[in-house]
Amino acid sequence: MAVMTTEFDDIRPYHDDELPAMLKATVNDVELHSAIASWIAPGLNRKAPWLIRPLVKLALKWQFRGVRRVDDFQPRLRRFVKRILDKSVSDLEVRGLDKLDPNTAYLFVSNHRDIVMDPAMVNWALYHAGFQTVRIAIGDNLLSKPFASHLMRLNKSFIVRRAVKGVKAKWRAAQTLSRYIHHCITVDNANVWIAQREGRAKDGYDRTNPAVINMFSLSKPDDREFGDYIRELNIVPVCISYELDPLDLAKARELYAQQQKGGYRKRAHEDIQSIARGMTGWKGRVQLTFGNVLDGDYASDEAVAEAIDEQVHHLYRVFETNEWAYTTLAGDSPEPANAEVEQLARRVGSARDTLKPYLLRQYANAVRMKQGQAPLAATLPGEDSAQPGTQ
Repeated sequence: MAVMTTEFDDIRPYHDDELPAMLKATVNDVELHSAIASWIAPGLNRKAPWLIRPLVKLALKWQFRGVRRVDDFQPRLRRFVKRILDKSVSDLEVRGLDKLDPNTAYLFVSNHRDIVMDPAMVNWALYHAGFQTVRIAIGDNLLSKPFASHLMRLNKSFIVRRAVKGVKAKWRAAQTLSRYIHHCITVDNANVWIAQREGRAKDGYDRTNPAVINMFSLSKPDDREFGDYIRELNIVPVCISYELDPLDLAKARELYAQQQKGGYRKRAHEDIQSIARGMTGWKGRVQLTFGNVLDGDYASDEAVAEAIDEQVHHLYRVFETNEWAYTTLAGDSPEPANAEVEQLARRVGSARDTLKPYLLRQYANAVRMKQGQAPLAATLPGEDSAQPGTQ
């Protein structure tokens, strides 16, 4: 592998020589101990933090014993991911990798539903098919704590600087990110995963932000054609479809607050708790589909974004949960077709009336995508919901 230049040192994944110090700092981080304790034993963490947090530290030391290189880190995570998948997914179906070359580096541009599990499942699929795992793009908004940054960069993640202030600083950060991604693909021959837009598609309708494509091309030399430069990145759209979303109600609350109250304020440790719930919550069936390499003669960011969306919408799997939600929003009362639909129906039934349309829309919009129609607005079942929703 080519030696990384210092230009990318503040965003790239950690190197082997950096691992011991970063891992030690992470294992000893008291905020990490508190965050994990609040997840696995919230009551005990409140009543006896002096007991549970040292136990968390000991568990972390045990878990990461013998890790000396970055390549030692991911096998530990694979065992963890396997346990998560065994307990939270009834079937993971992977499609499309047979059309790709394990020796070629790809820029995987994915729809985005879960912060951790989307790239984790991509890595799981790639590893078991004989491909190299990906370098993961993650926004610095999720890395406000040092332990979060250390853990992600130990796991081959690189940082998308979103918190920088000022137009010039944002421009420089975007250019550096663009050069880094291009470097990964063309020099390091390393796969990259990035979401098609900033943030998850909380309304269940997947759309690529052309600004992401624009960022890819910021490092393009003036004498290169746009389409040629885009083709050099070997962009592959990736579509992940969940039968159930463990965070559907939380997303509904957030969308409701944003649209009806003008904003949503996160609680302390909410990101950590959401990540944990997204990992461990029941998902039913999951389909992960790798599309075709973009090889068109694209003339604009919008054209590339449309090409990605076309594949993602075509590849998205519509489950019975999606069909049930779509029919329910239309005012009908269909019988649940399976256990996952029954579970969704119970969630909808127990949700506040103000949240029900936001919850149903997350699932129903998959049907709209598949039909090539605009996303639904958040309306009560039986009301006219055909107009596009606002974001």
